[in-house]
Amino acid sequence: MLVKIVVDNSTLEDQFYKGEPAASFYIEIDDLRILLDTGYSDIVLSNAEKMGIDLSKLTHIVLSHGHNDHTNGLKYLDEAIQLSKIKIISHSGCFNSKIAGNQNIGAPFSKEDISNKTEYIPTDKPYFLSDNCVFLGEIPQRNEFEQRSPLGKVMSDGEWQDDYLTDDSALVLKTSKGLFLISSCSHGGICNTLDYAKEICKEDQVAGILGGFHLFDVNERFVQTVDHLENCHVDKVYPCHCISLLAKAKMMDKLPVHEVGVGLTIEL
Repeated sequence: MLVKIVVDNSTLEDQFYKGEPAASFYIEIDDLRILLDTGYSDIVLSNAEKMGIDLSKLTHIVLSHGHNDHTNGLKYLDEAIQLSKIKIISHSGCFNSKIAGNQNIGAPFSKEDISNKTEYIPTDKPYFLSDNCVFLGEIPQRNEFEQRSPLGKVMSDGEWQDDYLTDDSALVLKTSKGLFLISSCSHGGICNTLDYAKEICKEDQVAGILGGFHLFDVNERFVQTVDHLENCHVDKVYPCHCISLLAKAKMMDKLPVHEVGVGLTIEL
């Protein structure tokens, strides 16, 4: 398993890549070449090129959810490579229109557009890309402290409704050292996501968690989240994208937190 951070809010020192408040991860496993999320702008292209990643050889693009800081890079990828040769996987609600106030915060293409451009595989159920790589689909609510909160509005059944981000998902990689979870944003709750990953993969050992935890305040939810992850004995934690500095600092009291930024490579 190989993972490279292509887009993140931060960049590693002396790497000289570009960062933005968005996320994109390049993954190699079981002869697959996967891009999980696409960032917001065209830096997904320039950063990948500097890293020696040939995006034209991608086998899959997996989208964690439909927000534009994870999907908007699709329009730049569409101009640079042939999306028709790539399988795109997401929750079925990923390409629904999304707004916050008067601002469009959804994907750059509609479900019809993306279906015409590529082989699109919408799935709300777990979907195995290979024996050792699974897209989790819709994350069930298991932990009371991780209740979903609405963020903006989503167009569903012909009307604008509160968006509880049921399209939020994650990718799980099975390695010899245990599961490696890439959560990207964790609107469904990082502990809910991890528990579901362990259930689907029938594996309790967790080699690592990478991605946004969507934790900003050190409140009761934060405390219970850290306690839950500590009890899961996660080997390495890589919080990035949507988490505050205070939350990361407090996490370090109990969890094996590692620095993350554009240019980081993780191999297992």
